[in-house]
Amino acid sequence: MDAKLSPNQGLNLSGIGLVSLLGVGLGAAAVVLDGMANRLPWQGTSLTMPLLVCALISAAVGYWVIPWLQALKAGQIIREDGPQAHLKKAGTPTMGGIFFIPVAAIVACIWSNFAQDVLAVSALMLSYGFVGWLDDWQILRRKSNKGISPRMKLMLQIGFALLFCLWLINSQPSSITSIALPLGFSLPLGLLFWPLAGFVLVAESNATNLTDGIDGLAGGTVAIAMLALGALVAPSSLGLMVFCAAVSGSCLGFLAHNRNPARVFMGDTGSLALGGALGAVALLTNSLAALFILSGIFFVETLSVMAQVSYYKATKGPDGKGKRLFKMAPLHHHLELSGWSELQVVAVFYIISAILAVSGYAISKF
Repeated sequence: MDAKLSPNQGLNLSGIGLVSLLGVGLGAAAVVLDGMANRLPWQGTSLTMPLLVCALISAAVGYWVIPWLQALKAGQIIREDGPQAHLKKAGTPTMGGIFFIPVAAIVACIWSNFAQDVLAVSALMLSYGFVGWLDDWQILRRKSNKGISPRMKLMLQIGFALLFCLWLINSQPSSITSIALPLGFSLPLGLLFWPLAGFVLVAESNATNLTDGIDGLAGGTVAIAMLALGALVAPSSLGLMVFCAAVSGSCLGFLAHNRNPARVFMGDTGSLALGGALGAVALLTNSLAALFILSGIFFVETLSVMAQVSYYKATKGPDGKGKRLFKMAPLHHHLELSGWSELQVVAVFYIISAILAVSGYAISKF
């Protein structure tokens, strides 16, 4: 007989309790990382201050924006073939990315005195957020789960990635000559930069988008990854460190409203923007190896979808139906249908993300 984990077993936290623990953990980590780098937490050039300021601003702005989204009837359309427990979420406002993503971009640009690299990654993040907004708006307008076509979404993502790469080549040519690897090794790129950079930006944004399926999941895991990435890039760019801390803090402020039970969802507006921001910072600072580790959760979520589709096609019979490797993909939905509660999934993913963040930071220091 299969053993199932019921909502009353194991971790027993409320949504606000879990997010509070995450906030304390991120704040403490920021203070420790600042101390290790001989930065005072209350200085402008620190991880701690942008994190806290953006968390407070995003949380406060949410109290004004969410009622406005409700008045616009911007309610999420829930998939009928998904976990049945999610059907009760129908009507919860989506497009939450429209308030916490701009907060991060504006604060980071002002805080960094409009540094060129911060302006560039902020522009990429907002551009991907715009692609997500188009998708969310079409879903709401049509009252279905189908937004803009996958082809259109991909072409827009590639287009904005191309513009970012053109800027990168002209302004930061040293960033694209090779990939930095642990232990001092490097891998020459040459013309391979173009397909690699495009793949990183598009894949990272879509992977983050796939992870956004449970209250608080994407926001929390991105907040952890962004803070770690900010600590990694600090020696080469204090401006990008501030940007990462601002995005991490904005995600934390968003979680004040998105924690279980969620009052708002980030939608593609938020998830595509966050993935694009991770990829852009990693490309600009030659931190792709670290990004691969920090994005472990997003990578596994994407692999679960790819494996599900491939296995279904490979086992398709004469009736046109195949077998499923998972009960549902991405992986977080499989765990839900296996008996885990949403909070248990989110808590375990937070822990794994924290372990990956520490591992990525430590390995990158060798």
